Formats: sequence, C-alpha cells, structure tokens
Amino acid sequence: MSKENAVYLITGVMAAGKSTVAQLLSERFDKSVHVRGDVFRKMIVNGGMQMSDNLSAEALEQLRLRYRLAANVSDMYAEAGFHTVVQDVIIGPMLEEMVKLISYRPLYVIVLAPRIDIIAARESARKKKGYGDISIESLDAVLQSETPRLGLWLDSSEMTPEETVGMIYKRLETAAKIK
Repeated sequence: MSKENAVYLITGVMAAGKSTVAQLLSERFDKSVHVRGDVFRKMIVNGGMQMSDNLSAEALEQLRLRYRLAANVSDMYAEAGFHTVVQDVIIGPMLEEMVKLISYRPLYVIVLAPRIDIIAARESARKKKGYGDISIESLDAVLQSETPRLGLWLDSSEMTPEETVGMIYKRLETAAKIK
C-alpha cells in the first residue's frame, strides 16, 4: 500500500462491518483519522428525518448533506497529511456522487458485501441497531442491483474483520483506486 496519505471510502449496508473494518484499517497507519458518516446524522438535534425505504425529499437532502460533510472533513484531514478512512452506508447512484464529492486523491473505494444471511445474523447480534424503517433486504437489493461497481468489492461473509482488512491491504492498489 502506498505510503502517501489517501482517502479510503468504506461502504456497504448496515451490519456489513464498515465501522469495525474502518477502525482496524485506520489503525494500520501512523497518522490516520476515522470519519464516521453517521456522526453527522446524530448531530441533528431537532428536525432530523428518519431514513426509510422511501426517502422523502427532506430526508434525501439531509442524507446528501451528511455525505457532503463527510467528504469535506475527509478532504481536510487528507490535505493535512492524514490517511483518512471514511465510512457510511453509501449505496446506489449516491456512491458515484460521493466519489465526486471527495476531491482528494488518491481515493480508494472499498465495498463490503457479505451475504444477506450473514448481515441479518450480524444485525441481530449487535447492540447497535440500524436506523429508521430501512430493511436489510431493501438495502442489499440497492447494493447489488443499483450500486456502480467502483473500487474493491469484498464478500466478507466468511472473513473476520482482521482478515477483511488484510485482504483490503493486499488488494487495494490493484483493485480499489479511483482516478
């Protein structure tokens, strides 16, 4: 993997392992930041819109605001010399939008795509639950059928988080770089 700092965008559906993998990846660098996109949603005190399978215009605008904030913060940290790992649920055509929002290069996109049965088991086992009225099935359908095949896609169903990071680290330069 390159020693120059970069932005690493990790996405996938709820319970795909994004937070854990992003944290472990960021810990591999001497100078790094882990930007959690969901933090920007949680900052809204009043007027926040719930995410659902059918987003209202306002909910969609808040989601896009969250992505713009994460992209700007990621760019600023990378410009300051940090390896910046940003993670959020960014699927469907919005993945291309997010790639355009992040101006810093190199940019690496990593899509975690475990099987739906694994996602369901992970979701039921974790304390943190998905938000809103979004079903795992609908998110996975968008991931599989509407998300552009950018970067490195990993079926991490049978991998531990550490093995997933190892695979990312091994395949990053050849499979995930966005120009």
